[in-house]
Parts: sequence; structure tokens; C-alpha cells
Amino acid sequence: MRPLLKAFKTEIAPTREQKQKIIRSIGIARFLYNQYIAYNKKLYKMYQRGLLDINQKHFISANDFDKYVNHNLKLKLPWIDECGSKARKKAQVNAEAAFKKFFKGEAGFPRFKKKSKQDVKLYFPKNNKGDWTIWRHKLMIPTLKQVKLKEFGYLPVGANVTNGTVSYEAGRFYISVVIDIDENSKYNKDLETSYHTTTKGIGIDLGIKNLAISSNGKIFKNINKSSKVKKLEKRLKHLQRQLSRKYEFRKKKGGKTAAASANIEKQKLKVQKLHHRINEIREDYENKVIHEIVKQKPSFITVEDLNLKGMMKNRHLAKAVAAQRFNYLLTKLKRKAEIIGIEMRVVDRFYPSSQTCHFCGHIHKGLKLKDRVYICPECGYTQDRDFNASLNLRDAKKYRIA
Repeated sequence: MRPLLKAFKTEIAPTREQKQKIIRSIGIARFLYNQYIAYNKKLYKMYQRGLLDINQKHFISANDFDKYVNHNLKLKLPWIDECGSKARKKAQVNAEAAFKKFFKGEAGFPRFKKKSKQDVKLYFPKNNKGDWTIWRHKLMIPTLKQVKLKEFGYLPVGANVTNGTVSYEAGRFYISVVIDIDENSKYNKDLETSYHTTTKGIGIDLGIKNLAISSNGKIFKNINKSSKVKKLEKRLKHLQRQLSRKYEFRKKKGGKTAAASANIEKQKLKVQKLHHRINEIREDYENKVIHEIVKQKPSFITVEDLNLKGMMKNRHLAKAVAAQRFNYLLTKLKRKAEIIGIEMRVVDRFYPSSQTCHFCGHIHKGLKLKDRVYICPECGYTQDRDFNASLNLRDAKKYRIA
């Protein structure tokens, strides 16, 4: 049995003072993130114009920028100190990581974080013995002190927390903690003893009509086609139109800019809450799908390396592809397989899993997207298109281990 790091996320119920401190600290962390981006953007433009030599410094590290914040910026803006030093430093480290990805060619140029679309989280490591102590109904968060939990008993009481983050989403507050589960923990024992592969491997074909089709016949439907999600999306569309009209009215009334008003902020919160609710429904369904897949105890799982960027360029399918959240599903499945000990195989994106006849191996190059039933022109083999693809993925000989 091996030690394991496991993440837990749950909602908290902070007091009024704690809420104000969290929102204020997140705002400061976002401000410093944007300041770091602006500072390096200025240096990078100077370098592009030839104003900086190749040997001159055209990129400042998070450590150097943190010194600039402490020695210069804080003297002009003393309210920066209202946010914890570790949370401030982590925001700058995240911005530095974004720039490093850009320089490596792994991502685009870093963008500023907007207040309305922020994903800034407050990071707190465990520095003192009492930090991140978990009780049944509350926990100790550094600088915030004891905060009440909304769900009692979900976090393992007395567990060894290595670090955690506090986030604010659509009017609700969440904490995410990373717990070091040792070999004597009941959580580690459950993982080691409950899952022993007893069946052969399976292939899983992801799609839009259905979320996933397994080679053993299990079909996981598209949750976005359910009446519940459709009603919520219809409601979301209505609320977004209301918000748009409020902005247009504000522009006409105020002139050039559409400055936010109390009514606009209320409407934005309604839209955010509905977005959050839809995302939670999708996330819950993804977790259930993954549980059903690993419950079969396969020796391996084979999936296809999807070209999601290419799929998103199709304007007829982009919305449906985005709603399926394939990246989230595959990331969670990979992590779950890694914990349990199931081999995760990934087949090349150019492997013709849908076009290949599982019976005779003939590649049907004339197969179109609208053809939902695979009919082999060589041997006459007839099968559901997606199920045929899952069988081919299961039996694929060329693959890489994820």
C-alpha cells in the first residue's frame, strides 16, 4: 500500500467578516496577477521592438516581482497587505507559469483576468501545526481562522492536509484541500482492496449523440439532451438576454460606457448561478459515468486522442462539443485509473476506429458523419457506428500509455 494525495472540495459557510476578507483577498490576488502580466507584457514589447538586447532581462520572475511589490508597490498601495503573503505570491507564480508556457509554445500569450470571469483562488500552505485542522463541522483556514462547513463529515476528520485553496463562484464559497492519505488510512485500504481487475480491457468511444459507448455494450447518454438541462439552458438564454438589454439601456442612458449598476450586478449573479448549476449537473454526471466504467474492473481502458481544437472549428458542432466536456472527463478518468491501477491506453487521433470494420478489418473511407450505422461494403457486417469504433479501440495494437 502506498501513500496517496487526494483532493477534496466542499462548500463552506463563512461569516460576514470572513466573506468580505475572502472577496477582498481574491481581488488583490487578481490585481497582482494582472500587474505581473502588464509588467512583463511591457518588457516583451520592448524586446520585440529591439529596445532590449538579447542579453538584457526581458522577463521578470515571480520572485523578483514579489520584491518589487514588497519594496515599491505596497508603499503606494498599502491595502495590498490585506491579502496574505502566501496567496499573493501564489498568484504571481501562476502568472509566471503562464508566461513560461507561452515561451515554450504550449499556450498563447497570457491574458488579464476579469473580475466577472475570474478563476483566481486563494492558496494557503500548511505552515503552522494548527493550520487546516479538520473537525466534523468546521476547519481552520490560515488567516481566516475557523470556518464552518456546509456538509458535515465529508472531509476526513483529523486528516493530514498539505495545502488548500479558497474560491468564490457565483455567490458561493468553496475550499479545496489536498490530503496526504497514509498507508494505514481507511481511504487507502479501500482503494487497494476494492479494485482488482477481473475482466478484460474495454474500449470507449466518445461522441456527441451519446457521451460514451463502451465495448461491453454500456451506453452513457448525453446529459445535455435531457429535459432538465434543456430547461435550464432555455432559462439561461432568457436571463442572458435580460442582462444584455440592461447593458444596452445603460449605454443609451449614460453615454459611451455601460457602467455597472446594482440591477446589472443582480442580473449577472443570476446568470452566474445558473451557469454554475448547469456545470455542477454535468460534473456530477461525469463522476457517475467514470464510476460505472471503473466498476467493471477492466484490465485496461482504451480511448482515442481527440482533436478537440479541430472539432471546435466546426461551427455546427462547436457548442455541442464544448458542452460534452471531453477534456474534463478524460482527465478524471486518467486520474481514477492511475489511482486504482488500471492501464490507460490512448490511440493516435488518426487511427480510423469508426471507419474500420471490426469483423474483416476493411477501412470504409466513404463513411460520413451522418451514417450512424456501419455497413461494411466488403463483408456486409452491420453494427452501430459508435459501438463498432469502441470494439476497434479495445483491440487496437498501436497505442501509448497515458
